[in-house]
Amino acid sequence: MRVRGIHHVNVNVHSLDDSLDFYVNKLGFQPFERPEMKIRGGWLRMGAQELHIMEAPGATIDKKQHFALLVDDVDEAATHLERNGITFRRIHNDDGRSDQIFIHDPSGNRIEIQGPT
Repeated sequence: MRVRGIHHVNVNVHSLDDSLDFYVNKLGFQPFERPEMKIRGGWLRMGAQELHIMEAPGATIDKKQHFALLVDDVDEAATHLERNGITFRRIHNDDGRSDQIFIHDPSGNRIEIQGPT
């Protein structure tokens, strides 16, 4: 088997509406058509990959588990987050790695943001 990369990541969210507002209106992900399913959800493009969100109001969210977004500029990302009222924690790395930013979606899912190394 030859793996070419990640196609999509799926996360459980407590509220589909709150999560769509966060991912689309604050982070800028692009929604696209999702087939009708028994569970409410949304499919979003984040660059070349997809994020699938699935509404699960009683889901237990593991706040240490996360997915990471690669951005061109961490400083620009921090400015964007501040402008959109998103609280974040930034870690400065002095060992050649990019700085890292950590945020949480409205359900508590952890998202890492980092720049190229």
